[in-house]
Amino acid sequence: MVAIQVDEGLSRGVAIDARARIAAVVSGADALVETVRVRIRPVGAVTVLAQVNAEVDGRRIRVQEAATDRAAVLDRLADGLRARIAAVTTGWTPLPWPRRAGGRGLLSAVPAQGGASRAGRPPASAGASPFGAHPCTGLPRAGVLRTALPSSAGPRHIVRRKEAHLVWCSPDAAARTMDAMDFDIHLFTDPATETDAVVYRIGPTGYRLARTAAAGPPTRPVVPFTLSPFGAPELTEARAVDRLCAADLPFLFFTQPGTRRGRVLYRRFDGLIGLIAATP
Repeated sequence: MVAIQVDEGLSRGVAIDARARIAAVVSGADALVETVRVRIRPVGAVTVLAQVNAEVDGRRIRVQEAATDRAAVLDRLADGLRARIAAVTTGWTPLPWPRRAGGRGLLSAVPAQGGASRAGRPPASAGASPFGAHPCTGLPRAGVLRTALPSSAGPRHIVRRKEAHLVWCSPDAAARTMDAMDFDIHLFTDPATETDAVVYRIGPTGYRLARTAAAGPPTRPVVPFTLSPFGAPELTEARAVDRLCAADLPFLFFTQPGTRRGRVLYRRFDGLIGLIAATP
């Protein structure tokens, strides 16, 4: 029987309800599901955020949902987990675009060792670019999950930092990880160009590839990528934060001066700013 870990801070009734709903999904799955953990927390005054992390047939998956009350968010979480288990056990296919209303939005850099780092963020507005004011064809952002607080409500400085040894993998593999882990953007290193890169969810195909240095399309990709023709701008943290805030962007892909390593600023669910950075 799978052990389902639930946040210790939850009330007994909520913990029982969460465990029962997730157990029903896991017990009905035609796959080996293990190491399940459920987290639920309020975000702002009216939003509840719930997340489940699990391992299915040896592969890590993650689902995150938001709603205005715990019952609704647990319903969404159970439905999302059921769909994610089915997706990773029946063979990966590119997700449709656009995604459904109420979808998820996360950003990640999966370390070469250990688990994935991630954080929530709000959706991109039409016309936004992952490079801020830098021109870009194709407009980000896949998720439609709204932050509890407007971005203007938070301070204009970084409140959380995460450094990671980036995985070297193909853009196809990065896109599959992004989908399995319920992210809308994923930071990795592209071995074909030996540069840091991001894949993220955006129309018209639902998948876009951008690198720290402009390069041609990947060789025979399975994923229907569109390709950014621009390299990421080199910015100090202060300038990157200014650009993120001035354009009200959900995230900003840029490079660290001197090292040219990839970095992503992002808006958290609480409207504050976080940073994911490749370890120099």
